[in-house]
Amino acid sequence: MGAANLRIVSLVPSATEIVAQLGYGQYLVGRSHECDFPKAVLDLPICTEPKFDPVGSSGEIHERVSDLLASALSVYRVKTDLLAALQPTHIITQAQCEVCAVSLSDVEAAVATLVSAQAEAIQVVSLQPQCLADVWSDMGRVAIALADSAESLAASRAIVEQVKARLQPVETVNSRPTVACIEWTDPLMAAGNWVPELVTLAGGTDCLGKAGAHSDWISWDDLIGADPDIIVVMPCGYDLAQTRQATAEMARRAEWTQLKAVKNNRVYITDGNQYFNRPGPRLVESWQILTAVIQGDIAHIDGVCPL
Repeated sequence: MGAANLRIVSLVPSATEIVAQLGYGQYLVGRSHECDFPKAVLDLPICTEPKFDPVGSSGEIHERVSDLLASALSVYRVKTDLLAALQPTHIITQAQCEVCAVSLSDVEAAVATLVSAQAEAIQVVSLQPQCLADVWSDMGRVAIALADSAESLAASRAIVEQVKARLQPVETVNSRPTVACIEWTDPLMAAGNWVPELVTLAGGTDCLGKAGAHSDWISWDDLIGADPDIIVVMPCGYDLAQTRQATAEMARRAEWTQLKAVKNNRVYITDGNQYFNRPGPRLVESWQILTAVIQGDIAHIDGVCPL
């Protein structure tokens, strides 16, 4: 299949960014309701929608999503009729988290419906990164799926290597500060997967998250016990304004003022939606944010500000 015949639907923001980074953005014909970067994709048809009201406090959203999952229901809906009209050659999705984006099983069910009505087969590429190495591997898998020649594949692989090369460990002279990365505020969740690796590369020590493991729920006792030097709040799907509100709600708890990071004004809020929650090429920017936070110099860095 020649590149000119590609018709790509991306159902997860990180995949959309990977496709664009590899040079195939012009072949995107559909996106998820959360795909918003690069800005050109905003004009594409939206192929998914949430089954819950996404407006509310962290606790309210958690309860709505938990109720859906407890009832064995999908959190998101795939617009099968729209997919049929778009006639994609490739659908890129994820199998990592049913809360973050449409599930692989929902995509497979939609594709099964389309196969009977579409002459050409649809290639589904499912991403499931747990660590930085998986992110680079997934970018390579997308490159293989979309390349139409050895030359285009080699060019895409070179792009992946260029992205990887930008992530370099920060040299530390003094002891590494302990860092708690909070991926959800009510209830508390410590960021896992690739985030602890980014903290290490940025010169810190993640005191709650586990590299290569799913983000996990923690208690306030866990947070108090760790008593990190720095707290970085990065709720999944939240921009800076939403993160500020969620952090303000978290700060109403009596335990909040006991924390060393709070006493020393080392609490930072970030745009987790644009950076830390998307396992794609912009994890380089996520590392830059963490480096600036740990070094105490965020003046010229987008996507982060002190609480």
